[in-house]
Amino acid sequence: LTGEFKDSAGSQVGYVPFDFKKQDWCADSDWKWHSMAIKRYMLPALTTVGEPLGAITADAAEATGLPEGLPVIAGAADKACEVLGVGALEAGVASVSCGTTATINTTRSHYVEVVPFMPAYPAALPEHFNTEIQVFRGFWMVSWFLEQFGHAEQRYSLERGVSAETVLDELLAQTEPGAEGLVLQPFWNPVLGETGPEGRGSIIGFKDFHTRAHVYRALIEGLAFALRSGKERIERRTKTPISCIRLSGGGAQSDQVAQIVADVLNLPVERFDDCEASGRGAAMVGAAAVGWYSSIAAAGEAMAGETHRTTPNPDVTERYQALYKGQYRPLYGKLKSLFERQLTVQ
Repeated sequence: LTGEFKDSAGSQVGYVPFDFKKQDWCADSDWKWHSMAIKRYMLPALTTVGEPLGAITADAAEATGLPEGLPVIAGAADKACEVLGVGALEAGVASVSCGTTATINTTRSHYVEVVPFMPAYPAALPEHFNTEIQVFRGFWMVSWFLEQFGHAEQRYSLERGVSAETVLDELLAQTEPGAEGLVLQPFWNPVLGETGPEGRGSIIGFKDFHTRAHVYRALIEGLAFALRSGKERIERRTKTPISCIRLSGGGAQSDQVAQIVADVLNLPVERFDDCEASGRGAAMVGAAAVGWYSSIAAAGEAMAGETHRTTPNPDVTERYQALYKGQYRPLYGKLKSLFERQLTVQ
């Protein structure tokens, strides 16, 4: 597009010799250069988020239809833009993404690793960092549930002209918090900070009265429990309590999901009319870069829009607290040795 060999420092995610603390390529003496078949000349010059990478060339304009001379601005990674897009820039505000990979994220002005060997990624706010905890399969599990067990819901959605996820919300409405004793750990793949390489998911507590609706509720509650575990890890490592959740991603469109997240984390949850926050965050970076706002932070404050707040239900929160501490938290430790044996059986 520009004829320049440049990239954004905010788009680096660790497959190359990148120093996350300095947000630049590693020093020549760093071991990473010796462990990879990558040389410094192979890598682009890095530009700070919000700074110009160049401008659309004549050839690029002809090929794309974009106007020649249009500035190309250094953006940031998808999750970094999402955190900015929901305005989670203060230490006590966390961004929870209900996407394919579910994450809980905060913005920090100094570098801190909340999981050993997992870096704090560059934020979309220059010289800041995102402390990200991932639940790798996250709300992909909703698609998994639909494919494996939700044929009736898919059929109903076509007949009624609504999304299958809307019908799944009705399953949540049919069941009580706690899924009448079903507890799910959403580790369909290993999760850093929660499992080792043996990591597997589990559902326990089945009785003869349980239905698909109970399984679906346990799935959503399990994701919320995993996000709560991530929240607690971030709070321990940063020594900063989280007081508010900003929710985004596909799952955030569900009022039922928002209520479960609020109740499990015992925190107010705020959502926007548009739950796709990554694009909004990228637009904030661009708006500041072309001078519409004095800074990316100012653009974030002005462009985020109004939020809708979901508050925890005290009675339900108490029930989830007992489930989380009494069943969810101890469960993986009880099953870990069995999962390790399964590795040898395979």
